[in-house]
Amino acid sequence: MIYVTTEQVFGKEITASLGTVRGSTVRARNIGRDIFAGLKNIVGGEISEYTQLLAQSREQAIKRMLDDAERLGADAVVNVRFNTSQVMQGAAEMLAYGTAVKLN
Repeated sequence: MIYVTTEQVFGKEITASLGTVRGSTVRARNIGRDIFAGLKNIVGGEISEYTQLLAQSREQAIKRMLDDAERLGADAVVNVRFNTSQVMQGAAEMLAYGTAVKLN
């Protein structure tokens, strides 16, 4: 399924808007990552363990958003956006959302 951050899908005509679709996941840090991240914080640089955790979260949220769009019979999702928020100490939600549409 096509998903884009723009309002239109280049070369396609939107024939119907099916509504907002979303997908989210909540992930928690683990002690192993936290110890290494603490050490990395001292010397500086990218904390690749957290980068990987966020990338996995983003992909899971996208998949769930697309599954939601498929349930509505969509051909694409436009205006895709991401949001993250802390839901408790050490755990954050990654949310992907957009508008499900039919294409011609």
